Amino acid sequence: MGPWGGTLPSPGDASFPHSPCECPQPPSPRGRPIPTPRAAEVRARCAQGACLVSCRRRLYDLSGFVRLHPGGEQLLRRRAGTDVSAALDGPPHRHSANARRWLEQYYVGDLEQSLSETVEEKEVATAAQTPEQTDLCYRTVDVEKDLVDWQKPLLWQVGYLGEKYDEWVHQPVDRPIRLFHSDFLEFLSKTAWYVVFMVWTPVVLYLSWVSYTSLAQGNTRLFSSFTTEYSIPVHKYYFPFIFLIGMILWSLLEYLIHRFVFHMKPPASNYYLITLHFLLHGQHHKSPFDSSRLVFPPVPASLVIGFFYGVLRLLLPEVLGLSVFVGGLCGYVIYDMMHYYLHYGSPRKGTYLYGLKAYHVKHHFEHQKSGFGISTRFWDYPFRTLIPEESFKKED
Repeated sequence: MGPWGGTLPSPGDASFPHSPCECPQPPSPRGRPIPTPRAAEVRARCAQGACLVSCRRRLYDLSGFVRLHPGGEQLLRRRAGTDVSAALDGPPHRHSANARRWLEQYYVGDLEQSLSETVEEKEVATAAQTPEQTDLCYRTVDVEKDLVDWQKPLLWQVGYLGEKYDEWVHQPVDRPIRLFHSDFLEFLSKTAWYVVFMVWTPVVLYLSWVSYTSLAQGNTRLFSSFTTEYSIPVHKYYFPFIFLIGMILWSLLEYLIHRFVFHMKPPASNYYLITLHFLLHGQHHKSPFDSSRLVFPPVPASLVIGFFYGVLRLLLPEVLGLSVFVGGLCGYVIYDMMHYYLHYGSPRKGTYLYGLKAYHVKHHFEHQKSGFGISTRFWDYPFRTLIPEESFKKED
């Protein structure tokens, strides 16, 4: 993956493509001419392991994106060397306007003939023997026309976008984001997925042991602060159920934070709220495959976690509150690991995670105002934010 992107037209613009691949011709990088490869050269490259596809004779190199494809790597591999014009419209899935913009980041040139046309095997064999003719990996980007300067940290720029911010931030690109000028702050804002597991799993295990052994002493009673006569003893055997309640409460909290905090629409006139939104979640929607920003860094996470622990201490007896808290903390760890997997994993087709991955990708590329459940779709049902299933007419 490289620093690609550029100006992304909106559906209301005259330049927006109204058919799947009628996108404006991107400029050639550094003044070099856009190559015009032959179909035989493309198929020779695909035979060597590349993943090149065409759409109405526009050629795209998806080799760097293939393992991230929401439909699975194998599905995209099977389409290598073919025309995907019909596949973009489905079934099984109609690709959104954002998905079509995303495709343009991998544009490498125009074909002399469509990949759907017959190519002689002799031509493919000849092209495979001349690899210098199949060097198609030109990346096109026009950063001068974008709304921000990608060569500088973005955090202090986005606030000036005003009313353009909401549309801009929901047009995803495949390029890394730098937030801060300071190398130290930039380092703290990035986290590898395994860091969350290594930091918080020992905490979950230790607090679970503390909670269980404390309940085993038999001194914990529910409602004891209101009445001693009718208070209910909480035995150690209740710990798994209390732990599970904590996980369920976390799943609800995950939904509420994602919907009402991460997806708030900051006022166009408020520079600071726009900046805050971009820091919390906007940068993830702008660059959804930036692997270093898919989980919550432990330092700011510890502040949020500490706040919720304090709230539970106020509402529940100490040991009971700790038991609920550790269940919620375990739910958070599972959520962060699952979120990373939904972006970078390749679940087997037909599995629960496969459906959840497709659901989450739809949230990023097409349905930003629904589909707020990440580790589960359960809360989208009662809150009526479920992403609707696609339907195709029989003749399609």
